[in-house]
Amino acid sequence: LPVLATLFEPVARRVADALVMTMTDELPDPADFAASEYGLPFPMASELDPVALVRQMGGAVFGMQVGQAAGTLSREVFGCTDLGLPLVSARAMLPRNVAEYAAGLNSPDSEVRLFLALREAAHARLFAHVPWLKSHLVGAVERFAREITVDMSAMHEAITGINFTDPEALRSALASGVFHPQHTEAQQAALLQLETALALVEGWVDHVSGEAAARHLPNAVALAEMMRRRRAAGGPAEQTFTALVGLELRPRRAREASRLWARLTEERGISGRDGIWAHPDLMPTAADLDDPDGFGQPTDDELSADLDAALADILGADDEPDDDAPGA
Repeated sequence: LPVLATLFEPVARRVADALVMTMTDELPDPADFAASEYGLPFPMASELDPVALVRQMGGAVFGMQVGQAAGTLSREVFGCTDLGLPLVSARAMLPRNVAEYAAGLNSPDSEVRLFLALREAAHARLFAHVPWLKSHLVGAVERFAREITVDMSAMHEAITGINFTDPEALRSALASGVFHPQHTEAQQAALLQLETALALVEGWVDHVSGEAAARHLPNAVALAEMMRRRRAAGGPAEQTFTALVGLELRPRRAREASRLWARLTEERGISGRDGIWAHPDLMPTAADLDDPDGFGQPTDDELSADLDAALADILGADDEPDDDAPGA
């Protein structure tokens, strides 16, 4: 919850502010509010400023939506790392969720448990050995959240005529997607950085766990493909998060990233592959995922520059005087 709060608290504040701005004309005068006959679900409601009450209710209703999504998520995930973000520092599996998932597959339950445990362990190893990675991911989320804005025209249309003292009416309006944030240029940049980082994390986990599983689990390839399809489809909780903040936590390009890590392993070995994680500046970019086979290879310009430098060295050596030549 503390990590999710990093994402959702800025949105909750903006939703509350937007509600107040939108409903200003519909709120009763503060002087008359104490004598109103509204049936408010708060104790001592008659002593509250109507603006403060709307702000409080807006944040509370948004919080209810986030809480419901988090509760749904707890029935979907297999462990602590399914969203890609380091939500907790512990390593854990949820046996009931794993059992329900395994029941729909053609693989033995024991293989499914081992395969998912391998993925959890791979995530844990990566975050334990790359100290900058957690702050890198959370920082991208924070930059995205800081720029969130609310579509005021859509909100005004949705809440026109709504009784502001009815939390269920506000909840329904919120669930309809009218608070879907508008992406700014800064948000697009943060979103691209986050999606790329999540894809690289998931691609590395796919490759490492897949290599380990292939040596021991007969159904490793089928289980890996099922996991990719499940991740691509998403679940109700992820869809709710997308509707609330416009941020998709599913890595779109994990398959390309897995291919990139596999090639680096083949060319550089395990230490060379994992050396890429030494610093954020060494990491592949979104453009590199467009051409996974080209990452780390010299470009045409670099090859041309190297050739020019080599020719310059050769020609420069030929131009130097020969110390053994007559008259030198």
